[in-house]
Amino acid sequence: MLVLSRQRDESIIIGDNIIITIVDIRGDKVRLGIEAPTEIPVHRQEVYEAIQRENAKAQEDGRPPRRPAPKEKPVSKGTAGN
Repeated sequence: MLVLSRQRDESIIIGDNIIITIVDIRGDKVRLGIEAPTEIPVHRQEVYEAIQRENAKAQEDGRPPRRPAPKEKPVSKGTAGN
């Protein structure tokens, strides 16, 4: 695992087309902004794991796997909730 230190408004670039920016730091919470092509799914780990569990159950039941919902539209700084 690569561990990097970043401050607010600093970014990390992955490959040529993924940018992760530190948007805000409040206490022990860090808010990240993620820019990625729409064909690359981006999920919080717990959401990803829930999708994987649901897809495994669907496969057992003979149903097609659930496709993740499309990424939400970007939100301007200061207008997003916690």
